[in-house]
Amino acid sequence: MDSTSSITRLFDIPAFQLRTYPLAAAFITKSAQGWEALSSREYVDQAHQLSRGLLALGVQPHDKVAIISSTNRAEWNICDIGILQIGAQTVPLYPTISKEDYAYILHHSEACYCFVSDQEVLDKVNEIRDATHLKGVFTFDDIPTERSWREVLALGAKETGQPRVEALKASIAPQDVATIIYTSGTTGKPKGVMLSHDNLVSNVLALGKRLPLVHGKDTALSFLPLCHVFERMVIYLYQYAGISVTYAESQEKLIDNINYARPQIMTSVPRLYEKVYERIVQRGQALQGVKRALFFWALRLGLRYEPYRANGWGYALKLGLARALIFSKWRKALGGNMKIMVSGGAALEHNLLRIFAAAGLPIMEGYGLTETSPVIAVNDLQHRGFKIGTVGRVIDRVEVKIADNGEVLVQGPNVMVGYYKEEEKTAEVFTGQYFHTGDIGTLDEAGFLKITGRIKEIFKTSGGKYVAPTKIENLLKQSAFVEQAMVVGEGEKMPAAIIQPNFEVVTAWATEQNLIYADLKMLVAHPALRERVQAEIDPINAQLGHWEQVKRFEMTHEVWSIADGQLTAKMSMKREAIRQRYADLYRRLYTDPN
Repeated sequence: MDSTSSITRLFDIPAFQLRTYPLAAAFITKSAQGWEALSSREYVDQAHQLSRGLLALGVQPHDKVAIISSTNRAEWNICDIGILQIGAQTVPLYPTISKEDYAYILHHSEACYCFVSDQEVLDKVNEIRDATHLKGVFTFDDIPTERSWREVLALGAKETGQPRVEALKASIAPQDVATIIYTSGTTGKPKGVMLSHDNLVSNVLALGKRLPLVHGKDTALSFLPLCHVFERMVIYLYQYAGISVTYAESQEKLIDNINYARPQIMTSVPRLYEKVYERIVQRGQALQGVKRALFFWALRLGLRYEPYRANGWGYALKLGLARALIFSKWRKALGGNMKIMVSGGAALEHNLLRIFAAAGLPIMEGYGLTETSPVIAVNDLQHRGFKIGTVGRVIDRVEVKIADNGEVLVQGPNVMVGYYKEEEKTAEVFTGQYFHTGDIGTLDEAGFLKITGRIKEIFKTSGGKYVAPTKIENLLKQSAFVEQAMVVGEGEKMPAAIIQPNFEVVTAWATEQNLIYADLKMLVAHPALRERVQAEIDPINAQLGHWEQVKRFEMTHEVWSIADGQLTAKMSMKREAIRQRYADLYRRLYTDPN
């Protein structure tokens, strides 16, 4: 078996896969012609071809090349490796960010070329192209009159240029910057996080020990955008492990794609798992008689789940029955082969962790930041490393310590080189070799890390009590009626919440109740709905200290989105933007006597 010591740069990973696990289908992507597979051999060859083409265009080491794709596709990976192995640096962008952010990132990074997926992305780039340093834009889709990425492949068709590519590959050190990933940020301009080859490779090799994958045999479904550092690192991990990757078409087709690919593993953010669970519960509620009773018996049993048979043999017998009668259908709906799902990007509700694990569909929650490549800690089912309520144990070669103020500090090979062109901001987040995450957490006696909030988000009420809003927001979102929730109360006498309801749930409920309303604005103001949501909040308040309890709430009639500015590209709330947009609701929380 090939040694992993040969992997020190990101472009070493596809070569390792070709030598060790040559796959007929390294990547499977849906095109207009249907599902198309790219083999390990084709992947490596086309990446070399792209490298030669970029050199023919005049791209030099340390130049920046942007990639923007609306969907995950094999072309992204080919471009990524093709760019990296000539010493240039990739600048991945979220397709959903504003054209103003496109302009800022492309200008600030000094990207010389850009690969885009389709007409929609191309139009956004063309609108701001004059404000950038771009010499050319190439498209993955065939668009008449536009330059196709195949043009770059054609420039590199002759293998006579390969010795130059090999010489450049040999000159690239593990410590060299590989990519600049711009954080979406909840305030201010995006910052360009510089990650080296070693930053990401160290994360890949450490995570390879935590996931129960059968190297060279298992398959994966990829759903999160490849520009997201979490998904990108995981895709490198799949390549390293010889895992065939199927790229999902869209969120709407996700279940269909899972049943096509029948994967052993997938990664996502908490909101997707929450939506899957909500739909399962809705189907359970539609059952009748014995079937309905069994469904909710299994659900109640799942809520009591503890790992490693901690509940005893009696519970294990009941769980076996529940898995046979009820949970087996959940597994079948998710392709039938799923071993493990991984969650990152935000906290996952404890109830979901219990229920999915009880169903034999364990979700391993992890923690990290773009600046840490990204994983710092992750739960691990194999080594008694799964503990509900934590983000798992810290990965190999990474050290975490908790500062006096509770902040999580990190040092290790995964910590970024720095912020691009931002030496002062880089210095602000380091104390010696330790990176300040901005998160508050604790380490227990068994080495499990627990994240309890963000330093910048904690606020003090007028009574002098500190409130960590994230904890309360995660509890609120356990309600099927709540899609998003932002807890406020800085300098006020009590915490309160601005809530975006789950409109699919509330409109269905309103129909059952025969409520009369003309539009969503009227519905969220309806006393009956307010009373129903209050009934969801009351048991949550019972779990909180009196100073943390949500005494009042207001609901928006709008869906919070990236396009409308309430959410970042990573689906985090832009707190100040939300507060400004709903300033009238905020005033009502603290001035309306009713």
